[in-house]
Amino acid sequence: MARIAAPPVTPRTVGIIADGAFKVLLAAVYAVGSAPLGQLLGVPAWLMVVSGVTLLIGGGIEIGYVRSRPLRTYTRLMVAYDSGWVLTALAGVLMAWRGGTAGGEVWIGYQTAAPVVFAALLAAATSTQTASEHEIPVRNR
Repeated sequence: MARIAAPPVTPRTVGIIADGAFKVLLAAVYAVGSAPLGQLLGVPAWLMVVSGVTLLIGGGIEIGYVRSRPLRTYTRLMVAYDSGWVLTALAGVLMAWRGGTAGGEVWIGYQTAAPVVFAALLAAATSTQTASEHEIPVRNR
């Protein structure tokens, strides 16, 4: 019987799981509070719900692949995702500061699209479980 060698649980894998769990929690907040949050941010409630759904999918996929994708891939994707998140938040604040009304739409729009891209890139990434990582137990006689 072949056994698959799973990567050990490290502080980085715990961080990845926490990041995915944060996305799932944020998805719930967006769905439950879609009307008041949408009004506060100047976006329609349906966009908040759609953003919540994509965050739920992205967070779930992030958690689901944690043991089968390289940590380096996760780190790169998380840095890119969070960098975009910060940049769109800054763009939204800048728009609001200048008197514009599209800041919330830019920020929520990013949070609607980015989890899908993140999940697709993660799903397309090479698995850590290659043929060389399969262990075949040897019976000693």
